[in-house]
Amino acid sequence: MSALLEVKNLGKRFQGLAANEAISFSLNAGEIIGLIGPNGAGKTTLFNCIAGFHKPSAGSIVFEGHEVTGSTPESMARLGVARTFQIVKSFASMSALENVTVGALLYEKRVALARDHAMQSLEFCGIAHRARLAAGNLTVAEQRRLEMARALAINPSLLLLDESMAGLNPAEVQDAVKLVKAIQKRGIACLIVEHVMEAIMPIADRILVLDYGRKIADGTPLEVRSDPAVIAAYLGD
Repeated sequence: MSALLEVKNLGKRFQGLAANEAISFSLNAGEIIGLIGPNGAGKTTLFNCIAGFHKPSAGSIVFEGHEVTGSTPESMARLGVARTFQIVKSFASMSALENVTVGALLYEKRVALARDHAMQSLEFCGIAHRARLAAGNLTVAEQRRLEMARALAINPSLLLLDESMAGLNPAEVQDAVKLVKAIQKRGIACLIVEHVMEAIMPIADRILVLDYGRKIADGTPLEVRSDPAVIAAYLGD
């Protein structure tokens, strides 16, 4: 079976500065890959290249067997690639339901059906009771879930989560872990940038480690934990 996503020798430069260099990996349907590394390692840049926000300077991206290198964010979303952001990007004055309906309209053009689909997404993410509340009045944990609900509303096969557990307390982190597992049970693959190691290690099928824009490790959580290069670059002794 071919991979859902294949990244081949991907590079991204900004005025000569290499943010990503010769990165290759694949991700299968329903698989969870954790993407870790020090600040400035190139994790979000890699996300932006996959999601269409940046055009790679080198290499290729293949999604569901189709070459998508340099595609626009809208094109990637229509193909089934959804993402959240490290800094929440909700429409603060709009209700939670309206925020998710915006996402659902990419998948369903009829407003009433898009709203129904959005409500189902809010229910799945555990915040349906906050549907009428303005997004700007939600708690940090609820805003994180709102972003996930909006991403899921486009009916993706690949979900890119950029530090979706940042700012959460331990109980909220565990609730977020349960939600990611529920997403995986739907057959949705996840690529997750995460600094909360106790959260990502138990749920990831594989861990990909970046340092200075390059891939330095790719393996199971157990393999990565014991990799000398990873210990030196990120995890510490």
